[in-house]
Amino acid sequence: MNDVSGEIDEGYVKYESHWTPGPPPDAAAVRLLNRWRAPLLEAGLIGHYAHLNVGFGNISIRAPLPGQFVISGTQTGHILDTTDEHYALVTGVDIAANHVACSGPIQASSEALTHAAIYCLSERINAVVHVHSRALWDRHLNKLPTTDPAVPYGTPEMAGELERLWRNSDFQDTGLAVMAGHDEGLVSIGTTLAEAAQRILQLAQAS
Repeated sequence: MNDVSGEIDEGYVKYESHWTPGPPPDAAAVRLLNRWRAPLLEAGLIGHYAHLNVGFGNISIRAPLPGQFVISGTQTGHILDTTDEHYALVTGVDIAANHVACSGPIQASSEALTHAAIYCLSERINAVVHVHSRALWDRHLNKLPTTDPAVPYGTPEMAGELERLWRNSDFQDTGLAVMAGHDEGLVSIGTTLAEAAQRILQLAQAS
């Protein structure tokens, strides 16, 4: 379980959201997301800060159409067994303008802009996992590729930081990064959702 020692800047949508309520995303994508969300939840890497009443952690998978991906909905960290009602399809993103368009039964996660920025880095990236862990964050801060501590989550500036890491660190090789300006936050990427999830789960097990 995460040891929250201070105020966590988490769970608040910082981008301009254009949400169109609609049917759930692709059922096969949702099944796969649920398959890997379960062990992340069990490991405490996705969950809910009870004292703040906000969820943390989210996962996504690239959709077939360019620029689209399926992501867990905002404030779903407390839900033990998610269904298709708890996922959104991101249909378009303008990172510079800080805009995210999504559709589905729920609004996309507050980290949707960051996920979009990661997918822009390479067509090889097909899945993104964002987790929280005080132990992993403390252990790997400035050891794994690490973003600037002055840059908060869910912002265009974070997109720029992730691009910097992609170009100037071993982020491409590790598939893991620490978000120094997002207390407890780490990201894991992969060519598949299994790869992205297993990377962070193995990091947790090794610790």
